[in-house]
Amino acid sequence: QWASVDGLLLVSIFTSSFLSTAPAQAQIIHAGQACVVKEDNISERVYTIREGDTLVLQCLVTGHPRPQVRWTKTAGSASDKFQETSVLNETLRIEKIQRLQGGRYYCKAENGVGVPAIKSIRVDVQYLDEPVLTVHQTISDVRGSFYQEKTVFLRCTVNSNPPARFIWKRGAETLSHSQDNGVDIYEPLYTQGETKVLKLKNLRPQDYASYTCQVSVRNVCSIPDKSITFQLTNTTAPPALKLSVNETLVVNPGDNITMQCSLTGGDPQPEVVWSHSPGPMPPNSLVQGGNLTIWRIRVEDSGYYNCTAINNVGNPAKKIVNLLVRSMKNATFQITPDVIKESETIQLGQDLKLSCHVDAVPQEKVVYSWYKNGKPARFSDRLLITRNDPELPPVTCSLEIIDLRFSDYGTYLCVATFQGAPIPDLSVEVNISSETVPPTISVPKGQSAITVREGSRAELQCEVRGKPKPPILWSRVDKETPMPSGTMTMETYDGKLHLESVSREMSGTYKCQTARYNGFNIRPREALVQLNVQFPPMVEPAFQDVRQGMGHSVSLRCTMLKGSPMKVATSVWRFNGSLLAQPLAEQQDYSELKVDSVSRETSGNYECSISNDVGVSTCLFQVSAKAYSPEFYYDTPNPTLSQRQSKNYSYVLQWTQKEPDAVDPILKYRLEVRQLSQRNTIQTFIPVKKMEKGLLLEHILPNLKVPQSYEVRLTPITSFGAGDMATRIIRYMERSPSLPIPTDNTCRFEDEKICGFVQDKMDNFDWTRQNALTQNPKRTVNTGPPTDISGTPEGYYMFIEASRPRVTGDKARLISPLYNITAKYYCVSFYYHMYGKHIGSLNLLVRVRNKRAIDTQVWSLSGNRGNVWQQAHVPINPPGPFQIIFEGVRGTSYEGDIAIDDVTLKKGDCPRKPIGPNKAVALPGSGVPALHSPWLCGPL
Repeated sequence: QWASVDGLLLVSIFTSSFLSTAPAQAQIIHAGQACVVKEDNISERVYTIREGDTLVLQCLVTGHPRPQVRWTKTAGSASDKFQETSVLNETLRIEKIQRLQGGRYYCKAENGVGVPAIKSIRVDVQYLDEPVLTVHQTISDVRGSFYQEKTVFLRCTVNSNPPARFIWKRGAETLSHSQDNGVDIYEPLYTQGETKVLKLKNLRPQDYASYTCQVSVRNVCSIPDKSITFQLTNTTAPPALKLSVNETLVVNPGDNITMQCSLTGGDPQPEVVWSHSPGPMPPNSLVQGGNLTIWRIRVEDSGYYNCTAINNVGNPAKKIVNLLVRSMKNATFQITPDVIKESETIQLGQDLKLSCHVDAVPQEKVVYSWYKNGKPARFSDRLLITRNDPELPPVTCSLEIIDLRFSDYGTYLCVATFQGAPIPDLSVEVNISSETVPPTISVPKGQSAITVREGSRAELQCEVRGKPKPPILWSRVDKETPMPSGTMTMETYDGKLHLESVSREMSGTYKCQTARYNGFNIRPREALVQLNVQFPPMVEPAFQDVRQGMGHSVSLRCTMLKGSPMKVATSVWRFNGSLLAQPLAEQQDYSELKVDSVSRETSGNYECSISNDVGVSTCLFQVSAKAYSPEFYYDTPNPTLSQRQSKNYSYVLQWTQKEPDAVDPILKYRLEVRQLSQRNTIQTFIPVKKMEKGLLLEHILPNLKVPQSYEVRLTPITSFGAGDMATRIIRYMERSPSLPIPTDNTCRFEDEKICGFVQDKMDNFDWTRQNALTQNPKRTVNTGPPTDISGTPEGYYMFIEASRPRVTGDKARLISPLYNITAKYYCVSFYYHMYGKHIGSLNLLVRVRNKRAIDTQVWSLSGNRGNVWQQAHVPINPPGPFQIIFEGVRGTSYEGDIAIDDVTLKKGDCPRKPIGPNKAVALPGSGVPALHSPWLCGPL
């Protein structure tokens, strides 16, 4: 079939050649501000970048259906734990990369066919911080006062990657212990290369000079050198300090205070710094030189104030002031019955202890006074005052009554005072009588289980009886989680716990218990309250796309996963918004609807609304006999063909059909093509004779205008009608005008995409792409090419490295893209370099893709062939879509590197006689004359 619009002719060439699902394969290339990307002998890829630059990594994928890409990262090469942050994109971009973002990055590509493809690259972030220079000196007496030895250590430290190189200079003179036996330069133990020490032994007059520590990372990533200078004199000394206040300073709230930290020594002039812990310096403070002033001081300004003097000589000098702001709060009392008799009640004839405590700063300066019935208590051998009872909180004052009598009943008052300070007193009162009884606790009737809806307010209640009534402490029983206040317990005085805007996580058992303060100091009384938070149901599926052939039945089930109560109360089914009658059985956690026959009339949206009397959730089903969308094949080799005489090009469009057996057979495809710069659309239909899952379909779009791009829409058609549409953009791409346009399909491996070639996952090791500039300087000599076939240092080629850990017989395989059959005969041409006394074999195989892949060896060469590039031509006639495979086999030892370059695949026969200049190329400086031999054709 054909159609013509605006002079554009579409010709349909339909092919169903083979099953084309292919597992994902991936390759990482870089496009950011890399300093260098190198590969070592074990094919580990390292991406080096300067801190602050932009990292761009691209994951090139092949496979059908189109793989999904996910980037992840480990914290470092030694860590196996993936960071949770991931990027679901083929391109990973990090602006202003920081040193902590270095590590190993993984590209994972998967499409559900075979195992996922995972490639990795290690990102090495380079940086050089400013160096820090400190001076340390020792003076030791030897044999009394016969002589003194004064040794000075200049310590230079820097953070860098890679490890920095250190250069020490005295003035303009570079120092080394080989030239001056009065100095020693060494790296301290356990410093891992970030520190170098210059030791001046038995200090001499000439050692008083200016010293410079210069650090360098050898201009890696264009990072400049950095340096720091120190002037050593006979007055150089570490800092010394003195304080104008005591190390512990107690002040009253509202006071203005000044703490002076004075320098008493140090050369060069030290820098004085004040700091506060915990927390920052208070906002009502001011630092001027060594003076710290705090105005209208507050209780929260208490803490440790640190004065530090630093001049990088010796250790910093430090002075610490513990500043205490007087305060009192939280006055509490405790009634402790006779402990010896293990009593929990007050009884005449037994001992009784009344305790009083306040939280104060400073705690030990609090003075407690006791009063009985408004008068100072008269102490005797029966009425004792004790302090610091080990069974009570620190600095608690207790009034002990021995052999309680009726005359001891009354009201006792405890007053806490800071003597001589303007701090208000705190007091607490306790009444002792026959009515003073320990507490009991219970839950009011009908309040042991509280049920509320999520988001509402809940009130849990416990009743406490007794005199006095203590506070109630609430906590969770079934979960080790904090209360809504953020603490593990909450205190209430009326026994009621108020919870605002409750959530389902707050469901559970709560415990109320009596406190052991402001009441009896006895075993707490406890009770339990259950909180049930009801919430709407959670259902699945939230959405489900249901496809079925015409006339077949489908069952739709909406399942309740969570909810409180966990029971379907009602369910309502709707079809395209209209109510359906659907009876619901009791005690079910799901609702089900059966569609007896899928047709145009019964296709549409089915909605199930499930309620548990608290809320409603909905499942949505889209039922139809529509075909799924086609899946475009993106790995077509050379899909764009140019006809330069007519300024047109054609495009080979390939696709497979997603789940073709899910619905009725596909009859045809509707193809719509639109030039992006225009609105007009060309439509044609492509008939289908045979369809199965994974079958590759093909359609050629000719007469597309250079250099226009086109939008292509492809829609499957069944007896039901149109299915889901797939869309893609076809773009015409010219080669860069700075590069010659090749007359053949030659792969020179000049970019990291390596023309779509991939490494075989089932071999022993990989081929490596390199040029003369990226070669390992420690590589094995007397094997391998110095440059590619062009002889330029920038030109790339592929090679196998025979050094360790490789062993005899190890194989590396490089697999081409998949080529479709458009001719009967093809010629594979390539250059090879096989130089070294341990050369193994180079094999060329053809893999034909039919129902399964079959590999056939069509060419092989073994042994040393000299330090020269030579060309081979291999004719092949594959019966179906095919790939070519270069297989390098490691020889008996390490001088066995094999390389290939300039791979060409042409239609037609191979040449059988020399054409043009000789094709065997002697490498510059190799000493090997040019070879005058015919092209190699076929197996050797």
